[in-house]
Amino acid sequence: MTAPIPRDIPDLPAISGIPAPVTSVVPATAVVAPTRRPVAAAYRALVALAAAAAVVIEMVLGGPSRAFSHFSVQSTALVALVFAASSRRAWSARRSLPSLVTVGTVLYAVIAALVYHLILMRDPAAFSLTTTPTGTPVSPTGWQAVTNHAFHTAIPLAVVADWLLLTRPCPPRLSHAAAWLLYPMAYLAFTLGRAALLTPDWPAPYLYPFLDVDRHGYKSVLGNALLLGLAFYALALLLIAVDHLRPDPVHPRRGRPSRHENRISSPGTSGLK
Repeated sequence: MTAPIPRDIPDLPAISGIPAPVTSVVPATAVVAPTRRPVAAAYRALVALAAAAAVVIEMVLGGPSRAFSHFSVQSTALVALVFAASSRRAWSARRSLPSLVTVGTVLYAVIAALVYHLILMRDPAAFSLTTTPTGTPVSPTGWQAVTNHAFHTAIPLAVVADWLLLTRPCPPRLSHAAAWLLYPMAYLAFTLGRAALLTPDWPAPYLYPFLDVDRHGYKSVLGNALLLGLAFYALALLLIAVDHLRPDPVHPRRGRPSRHENRISSPGTSGLK
């Protein structure tokens, strides 16, 4: 026979060394069903198509090698690729591209616009995507005027509008600001190396007047590049700060998304609902 079970069981002493239970954090994507965003998908598809068309037209009119050597053309090609991928993800309800890619694309498009309107437009005779056979810049007309406007005004504005009005804030890390400068630094090395490798009789080897070593010398050009690099870094920090502060345009009532947000139940509730 077994001993009878006592009615009152004394409390067992606490066992030391056992950590307290840790609250589980469930990713929002594992709980909330993904939703398609046809408006964002259509807008991004149109921007990608316009950017790709501008790049192709410029390459046909100005030659592939020279046209694609410009920073504004390269950044517009990047916009076409990123927005095509973002459009597909928005249509198929997939996770958005990482902010390292999306905000970086915004940064490069804004850089192309600001450098053109604040620096290059001061002396229109010194820079143009359109040149004569001797390398002399000329005022763009016809389709070249259309692509020039697309590269430096329309596409950058469309990119910023998508970021502010159609993209949920996902603040990048501060380290991303330095990572984004790798492309402008690589472009500086490319454009200086390209000019050094061209033959002396090549017309206009330097694509941007502030990077013209023949006119300003390496000391002045590298000084200009340093100042621009600091300005680009400050702009990158500004974009990161804006992404931290701006409201969520997709779900304004839900508030800003959090990296450790549990969408099953709010912190103030008990149990799952």
